[in-house]
Order: sequence, then structure tokens, then C-alpha cells
Amino acid sequence: MKTSKSAAIGFIFVTLLIDVMGWGLIIPVMPDLISQLKGIPINEASAYGSWLLSAFAITQFVFAPMVGNLSDRFGRRPILLFSLLGFGIDYIVLALAPTYAWLFAGRIIAGITGASFTTASAYIADVSTPETRAKNFGLIGAAFGLGFVIGPALGGLLAGWGIRAPFYAAAVLCLVNCLYGYFILPESLSKENRRPFSWARANPFGALMFLKKYPAISGLAFCFFLFIWQRRRYKATGTILPCIVLIGTKKW
Repeated sequence: MKTSKSAAIGFIFVTLLIDVMGWGLIIPVMPDLISQLKGIPINEASAYGSWLLSAFAITQFVFAPMVGNLSDRFGRRPILLFSLLGFGIDYIVLALAPTYAWLFAGRIIAGITGASFTTASAYIADVSTPETRAKNFGLIGAAFGLGFVIGPALGGLLAGWGIRAPFYAAAVLCLVNCLYGYFILPESLSKENRRPFSWARANPFGALMFLKKYPAISGLAFCFFLFIWQRRRYKATGTILPCIVLIGTKKW
């Protein structure tokens, strides 16, 4: 059992690492691809790239609670494998995209299946003991950091083979990990601990209303929102201030 849990935690780490690496792999070449498909100078591609990011973010906002509820109903394993398969398909669509509209289709697919982070976190919670919970959740941060270091560097190297090569590489990573997980990843949520699917919890507004019941979680969620918002706006400057302010209020 201990060996099985260790293998599962290792798989979750690799899954998160590959997800983040997949993002990093395409960062160096996405402006060139947009420029090529739209027939515009590369300095104008950022505006179109922002629309792609918005499509992904909005779709994930809408579908993440639904995917989370599906994992509560059917288990973590099928949802994680489905997410990996979806990301693999997304990168193939991006790699083959003949027009800019295809990039939108790929980002929407990724948004729908992009709940692997939350489902992976739930998986870690399922298999962790009180003694190992902090260590296991620390792997999430490690996967993010390592993925954003390796991904762009590898994407830049692969770009030498063509601007679509990093997309194929990201697709292969996701699909190979999906196949690997199919054979080695055990289910973490027992049938007696599963709960029926609920539309009240499966929509984003219902999920936000859930935070009102738990002030501690709502404080952490708001802190994380400010962290992400300021990091994107100020490029990782000034991000610690909201956390200090929230801690100082002692409302957690």
C-alpha cells in the first residue's frame, strides 16, 4: 500500500510537471504562430494571444466546478486521465491549426479539461496522512516552479525544428503520461466516500457561494486571487502585500 501511494504521488507530480511544461513549451513560439496564421507583424500578435488566454480562462472558470463534481461522483482517476487526454488533443489541434480559429478551439478544449490541478490536489488529499499532507502538497509548488523553468527552455530549443515542434512535444508528453497513468494510477476515492453529482455545486457561482460557509477558505481564496492578479499585472512585483494585509486582519 505504501509503495502504491508513493507511485501515485510520483505520478501526480509528473502530471502537474508535464501540464506546466506544456504551457512553457509553447510560450516561445506562440507569437510566431499567431503572426503566421493572421499574416500580421509579430509585435501585433500579443493582442490575439490575449484572446486565446481569455478563452482558456473563461472556459476553465465555467467547467472547473463541473469537473470537480464529476471527480467526487466517479473518482479521481478517470478525471485525471481524461484531463491528460484533453490536453494532448489540445496540443495536437494547436500543432495542426491551419487558421487562428483553430487555436481558439484548442484553447477551449484545454479549458474544459484543465481541471487536472484541482483534481490532482484532491487526489493528494485522499492519499495523504496528517504527517505527509504538507510535504505532498509542497510537490504542487515544486512542479509549478520546475515546469516553468524547463518548459520555456525546452520550447526554445525545439523551436529550431520549426514553430510547431513544441506543440507536438507537449502533446506527446501528455499522451504518454495518460497511457502511463492508465496502467499504474490507482483510484484514491473509495465508493463509499463518493457523493452524487449536484448542479448546485457544479456551476461556478454555486462554487463561489460555497466559500461563504467557510471564512478561512474564502480568505485564502481571495489571497490567491490577489496574488495571481498582481503577478500578471506587475510581473511578480508587489505580490506579497495582499497576503500580509489579510493575515493582519486575523479574519482567517
